[in-house]
Amino acid sequence: MSDAAQPSAAEVRAAAEAVKAALDRHLDAVERRSGEDDPAVYAAFNDLAAAAEVYDELLYDAYDEVTPFEIPGDDSLPPYAGPDEPTALSVLIRRDYAVVEPQRLLAQARRVAELDQAPAEKAGPAGAAVVGDSVQSAIGVLFGEYEPDEIASRHKEFGLEEGDSTLWVAAGDELAEPGEWLAAPFDQPDPQQVVCRFDVSSVFDEDLDDDEDEVEDDDEAEGEDDLEVLGPGN
Repeated sequence: MSDAAQPSAAEVRAAAEAVKAALDRHLDAVERRSGEDDPAVYAAFNDLAAAAEVYDELLYDAYDEVTPFEIPGDDSLPPYAGPDEPTALSVLIRRDYAVVEPQRLLAQARRVAELDQAPAEKAGPAGAAVVGDSVQSAIGVLFGEYEPDEIASRHKEFGLEEGDSTLWVAAGDELAEPGEWLAAPFDQPDPQQVVCRFDVSSVFDEDLDDDEDEVEDDDEAEGEDDLEVLGPGN
């Protein structure tokens, strides 16, 4: 960042004061909360996180320093505020894949393209002509042929590797009008309308592995203590 774009000392000081005020509001909300899912606490937490992030960025830009605090991102949902008896549901699904074997992907797409050709057109390698060497074309052929759930269950056959995935189920009072959301199907839904969500990530597996390692270390330490207690002379 250039010197001209650096924040002033007054801006950094104002951001610090904003963090202090956000801390007071958060503590006040916690002390007054009405239950585990009090929306006031949720809002105060987000305000505090946002204020701390702004302060941290300005502090770094102005003085090349950082704070010792890390406020984790909150991927939980706010309290549900949708209809008690929904008459419509929206299911939003995202699955990420890495293309790890492009040649396998191309081969599968060519096979599908050949099978889709009319009998009179099967004189030559039609699949290779349709797909060529384009991974983008191959992806279009495969996702046009198979349902997303089938690709998810057979992703290794297509040279793909799974990344994170999430599924959100949002409630509503009525179904959207035909064509209403097709131009922007994945705009963020109202979090308070989400009934439930299911996330899959390798991060969770790593956390479990870390927990298991800690348990094993604790067990080994306890075992060593036991040996000392039960050793000769006792």
